[in-house]
Amino acid sequence: MIKLDIYSDPICPWCYIGKSYLDRALEKTVDHPFNIQWHPFQLNPDMPIEGMDRKTYLENKFGNKDLAIKAYLPVVEHAKLAGLDLQLDKIAKTPNTLAAHRLIFWAWQEGLQSALISSLFRAYFIKGEDIGKKRVLINLSKDSGLDEALITRLLEGKNDSEHIVKLDQSARRMGINSVPTFIVNGQHVVTGAQNVEFWTNLILEINNNLRN
Repeated sequence: MIKLDIYSDPICPWCYIGKSYLDRALEKTVDHPFNIQWHPFQLNPDMPIEGMDRKTYLENKFGNKDLAIKAYLPVVEHAKLAGLDLQLDKIAKTPNTLAAHRLIFWAWQEGLQSALISSLFRAYFIKGEDIGKKRVLINLSKDSGLDEALITRLLEGKNDSEHIVKLDQSARRMGINSVPTFIVNGQHVVTGAQNVEFWTNLILEINNNLRN
């Protein structure tokens, strides 16, 4: 198997688009060679733990509403190409994603990362849910196959919070400054939401090399 490390944040629309493209490519090739692991990268590591009003966040980031709308036009366009109907108007709050990353880390330990990450993306970008809230995360974990009682207990404390912060900082020291970032076999870095054709061709090339 070939390791595919993915650095991502569940409030990053390009990460959702990138996962959709990758998933479609994986579905087309039953014998794909990837052993996939998702890693934390917080777009807003200094976000207050309770999150921030979405309109305030966008105005702070882009300057004003019009500039924010302009910045998101290519996001919406590419999301449609990826088969996603983002409901950005439903998002009322931009959350702190530390707890979500802790959940993703625990899901990896249980072999349920992909299902959970898809649930997080759908909750935030389709349903407009606040994925910084413990109750939302607990419900998503249960729907993804994780033990509800265990996750509830873990989220009540600070379990693995420092570990997630260190992983995030390690990613930045590696030179990762945007997401999604994919690292193939620990060597080849691919940045941005690559389309289905890219992944399909890469999988074909890797499989051919493995057979020879």
